[in-house]
Amino acid sequence: MSLLYGLSLVVAGILLIIMMTSWLKINSFLSLFLVSLLLALLVLPFQEIVPALKKGFGDTMASIGLIIIFGAVIGVTLDVTGATMSMANYILKKTGRKNTAVAISLTGFITGLPIFCDSGFIVLSGLNRSLTAKSLSNPVFMSTALACSLYSVHCLIPPHPGATAAAGIIGANIGQLVLIGIAVAIPAAVAGYIWALVLTRRCRLKTNADQAMETEELAVKELPSPGKSFMPVLVPLLLISIKSLCDFLFPGSNSALTKVTGLLGDPVIALLIGMFLSFTLFPVFSKRDINHVLTVSIEKAGPIIIITAAGGIFGAILKATGVGEQAGTFLSGTGLGLLIPFLIAFVLKTAQGSSTVAIITTASIMSSMLNNLGYSDETGKMLVMLAMGAGSMIVSHANDSYFWVITNFSKIEADDTLKVYSTGTIVMGMTAFAVVYVLSLILK
Repeated sequence: MSLLYGLSLVVAGILLIIMMTSWLKINSFLSLFLVSLLLALLVLPFQEIVPALKKGFGDTMASIGLIIIFGAVIGVTLDVTGATMSMANYILKKTGRKNTAVAISLTGFITGLPIFCDSGFIVLSGLNRSLTAKSLSNPVFMSTALACSLYSVHCLIPPHPGATAAAGIIGANIGQLVLIGIAVAIPAAVAGYIWALVLTRRCRLKTNADQAMETEELAVKELPSPGKSFMPVLVPLLLISIKSLCDFLFPGSNSALTKVTGLLGDPVIALLIGMFLSFTLFPVFSKRDINHVLTVSIEKAGPIIIITAAGGIFGAILKATGVGEQAGTFLSGTGLGLLIPFLIAFVLKTAQGSSTVAIITTASIMSSMLNNLGYSDETGKMLVMLAMGAGSMIVSHANDSYFWVITNFSKIEADDTLKVYSTGTIVMGMTAFAVVYVLSLILK
């Protein structure tokens, strides 16, 4: 398959999904599945089509299914007990109503340092919705502000798996990468925030009426204390952070400490613990209340998981086209400097959806080119890593599971996510690369 033909298929598939979901209002799962099947028929042998569809669906379910379920239970429990309102009141008291979006962005940035953007958004989504209703903010703006702050560090900084694995492939200094990566992530997050603010400033407020009524009702109830309310959110984040720190300080260790922290800090177990902590927010322990919360949570999580897994199918089929690898091979001979890792990661990310896969694949391509490009020293490797991270931000759209996590947990429309968040990832990636380029002029 030629590179031009492969790129044409990728672009056509993306446009077809956008048309079906935004214009024709066809169910997102059906749209993703049908487009994936159509692409598979065009690029794969018939005997490989069904296995590829199953693998894309199953791999995504395995990686994010339990996290979504446990995160949904935490979110529903925080909502029905009034804990999200308690947290919202506390944050608004500290920041003021005008700075609510800044507060959720800072929370997301700090939260995103040790954990996946998907997990962080799921855990903070209930709090974000309450702050949105409490401050009468535009929900698309608030959700995008949170999403961009989490996403900025996810793409650039170890211990996130893509950056960590790529650093190992290239041989980059992880400590240096973390410090400089944070400096690059900050302007990227700010750019995403400003972009969302500008695009949503003139939009009609989309606060859900039911949500507003629920918020008003909860306000007159006796709310849990802020400290107790934050526990189901903070404890999982703390456990995941401790695991990340131990993995960073003691790589490859088999000590009892790393085994225990590795188990407790796994996002699935950490969120499971957070779920049980959320049950303590009920004034009286009741099996009926807990069973009701579990039933509601599973009903809410089911469609999200299905749509997310359908996005995994689409990503797997796009990957099967081989367009990412072909583009990487083509770009390697152009002599474009740091633009090469940036563009390769950009094409891979847009084509198959995963920033982690994009960074790791780009690192494998770049590892043999560092000497010829003049980036074989520690500083050069760090710059290449950050350029790849910037490229892996562009473009988060319908084949990215994070896109659907944002859309469904925020209760906003997919076309709004495309217009504001997806375009925001372009701004973020370009901003991050501009910072990396300036750093290359100073450091090289």
